[in-house]
Amino acid sequence: MDTAYRRLRLLNDAVRDPVALVRDPVRLACLHEWLGFVDHTLLVAATIHYNLFLGSIVDHDARGAEELAPYLEMGQVGTFLMTEVGHGNDASAVETLAVYDREADGFTVHTPCAAAQKFMPNTSPVGGPKTGVVGARLVVDGTDHGVHLFVVPLTNATHTLPGVRVRRLSPRLGSPLDHSLTSFDGVRVGRGALLAGSGGRMTDEGVFVSEVKDQRQRYLASVGRVMSGKLCMSAGSVGSARAVVALAVRYGRNRRITGLSGSTTLPVFALRSHHGPLVEAVATVYAMSMLYRRAARRWSTHDTAGRAEAGRLVSVAKAWISWQARDVCLEARERCGAQGLLAHNGFADQLTAVEGVITAEGDNQATVVKAAAELLFAPQRAPRQVPDPHGRELTEPGFLHDLLASAEVLWLERARTAMRRAPSEALARRNAAMGPALRAIEVHAHRQAAEATAEAAAALPLGEARELLDAVHLLFALRGVRAQSGDLLSKGFLSTRHIDELPMLHERLVGLLAKDVTVLVDGFAVPEEFLEPSPIAREDYVSAYDDPEGPWNRQGPSGPGFRRR
Repeated sequence: MDTAYRRLRLLNDAVRDPVALVRDPVRLACLHEWLGFVDHTLLVAATIHYNLFLGSIVDHDARGAEELAPYLEMGQVGTFLMTEVGHGNDASAVETLAVYDREADGFTVHTPCAAAQKFMPNTSPVGGPKTGVVGARLVVDGTDHGVHLFVVPLTNATHTLPGVRVRRLSPRLGSPLDHSLTSFDGVRVGRGALLAGSGGRMTDEGVFVSEVKDQRQRYLASVGRVMSGKLCMSAGSVGSARAVVALAVRYGRNRRITGLSGSTTLPVFALRSHHGPLVEAVATVYAMSMLYRRAARRWSTHDTAGRAEAGRLVSVAKAWISWQARDVCLEARERCGAQGLLAHNGFADQLTAVEGVITAEGDNQATVVKAAAELLFAPQRAPRQVPDPHGRELTEPGFLHDLLASAEVLWLERARTAMRRAPSEALARRNAAMGPALRAIEVHAHRQAAEATAEAAAALPLGEARELLDAVHLLFALRGVRAQSGDLLSKGFLSTRHIDELPMLHERLVGLLAKDVTVLVDGFAVPEEFLEPSPIAREDYVSAYDDPEGPWNRQGPSGPGFRRR
């Protein structure tokens, strides 16, 4: 566990300018893209320190280099304490208190009940002295001003500080960081502990002032780093998916089985039943990569008017990418049989890492429910008009994107119809609409990923790389259309000819991409240094299991022999 913090300090030496890093969401996400499969525990420690802790301070405060020095030089490791035992996705309702003390001109941080204990922050003394950014309700003269962020020292090199209680949680699935329960018993901090910003500040006279009148909006302003965190989590999932697919494809080409004639052998990857799912996984990973990059660009360049839409794309991308990563990891593991179950081949680590991402920075289900509600109440769009679909071809990217957009709108229309027909009670209306609305989000994410992949292909010069990425896009986009083909046919967006062509075109693309799968996997740029320690990545993987004392390695006869006929 301490290894992750030692590596975090080595990483910090390489970063050189942590402030510049946390101010650049694309660069920060790229860091996580490569950390994701190398050391997911390090990824968790890094995203907490850089994005949530240091990023929150840089975004909301005007602290100078001297004040930031302990965090920039890793004299203090930063952690983030928002989630509580009783409050996760509803973090705006956290119960930890930060009560303003006029005489001391500071705050007293207190945990009022068991449900208010901070849940799962890495707050033990492991890894050295730590300081936390703590989400707490600001109370001034008995008035609750909502949730704000406070900088609170937690530990020295060996012990928690007075008033801070830390109890280690049971080991979690993957990423063995020092996740803990943390509570506060009258911990005193100065007025400067409040991270000032648009959400609010304390004047010299001890008066709370804020540009934002609504408490929920203040909370959202204070946790703006969550969006950068979602990008980081998306990037980590992309890295994990690339790694496992690279391992599975390499093993499939190394593992030899008896050929169809019985007298020859062939790589198991030669079988359509084996390479088909892996080719699909390769296409999915490319689409995941392009969607994550599209979301990162949109978030890094959005203006005030486009903030909500950019944020929704980031949220949808994080949920969809991490769910796809889990499916990819499971498929790749299964294609490797029992070898995929062995820890030294790396699949278990990547799968558990993705499971953590699915919950981190907002549970996926809660994230997509919020996005579905936003799309549901956004200005209504009519399905894209597909001129004479009978004359369009399934090999046209624009046609496929129009079909996915139309399917998305159809599901939103169903959700709105269900909501109108439901009883007037709010929960009944919400529940009636949510099923089809979530289907709309699923199609929305697939369309965004397909469009991003097509854009990436179009940006390449004419040649082999572009042809391959065009084929990857086509296979991925067709999968989305095929899943909606019944609706698209019934509404006149597809013809019966298209329905007949879909499976044949799909099979042709799988065969085409299987021939060039090594080139496509090389494009993941997974370092050889990562692959080498996994026995199944070696051409002669059997040698990893050789036994120097085995009878085949001893001199002399080892028993009765036989000749295969």
